[in-house]
Amino acid sequence: KRNNEAPNNNNKMTKIAIIVYTLYGHIGTMAESVWKGVESTGAECTIFQVPETLTDEVLGKMGAPPKPDYPIITPEEMENYDGFIFGLSGRYGIMPAQMKTFMDSTGQLWKSGALVGKAAGCFFSSGTQGGGQETMGLTTVTFFAHHAMVFVPMGFIDPKAFSFAEAHGGSAYGCGTFAGPDGMRQPSELEKDLAVSHGKHFATITAKLAK
Repeated sequence: KRNNEAPNNNNKMTKIAIIVYTLYGHIGTMAESVWKGVESTGAECTIFQVPETLTDEVLGKMGAPPKPDYPIITPEEMENYDGFIFGLSGRYGIMPAQMKTFMDSTGQLWKSGALVGKAAGCFFSSGTQGGGQETMGLTTVTFFAHHAMVFVPMGFIDPKAFSFAEAHGGSAYGCGTFAGPDGMRQPSELEKDLAVSHGKHFATITAKLAK
């Protein structure tokens, strides 16, 4: 069961929020694996989703499944966490509008400096190999920079990232998956293993920054 309760401010455990937008479930699946990696370090981790901006009618025409039961995050809740990993469902090589809308709502946090020094990372889903596994990372870093957060990339800390045994998502910026042009491909075991490694690495660095 995922921890959907707000963390206790008296708890000195490192607290990490995974913040996602998932339309067809690929990012949700990857988030579960990132969560496993984070929690394996002893950190406290909650998976959140950002608000949907599309109407039910539009979602129905797109064939989107029901949303997962992750709580919807508000900007104010970010102050309770030491680090954030954003799960990005790619749209034309950049983050989706739903995630951008949420990020644009953090102005008061930027004004007060509430996120300064906190860890930040990202992971991805794209339809194709050239669909944004790197450009999503590059274009999200600008949000981190304006908040003076510390970007923690996955790099190549797991040798599986070099595997040519199969086509797989991910880049130095973060783990990832390919959904395929029709959205039918699901995250592979290799991609989920890399997501676990990413989560573990991110939590380890976040704990150091939070001291």
